[in-house]
Amino acid sequence: MFVLRLVAVLALLAIAIAFGLFLYTRNRRYLTWTWRILQFALVFVIAVMVLYVLERLVLVI
Repeated sequence: MFVLRLVAVLALLAIAIAFGLFLYTRNRRYLTWTWRILQFALVFVIAVMVLYVLERLVLVI
């Protein structure tokens, strides 16, 4: 769970920085980075949660 929290904090920090740069420069590239970081973070969280559920199912069986 430590890795999940670390990735969450780093992703939120990166999203905040990229979005702040977008607001400062109005360059759409930073908005694209924000969306891409959010997508990768969500995929990572979903993958970890699926593995966690599979682990719990294996322990039950």
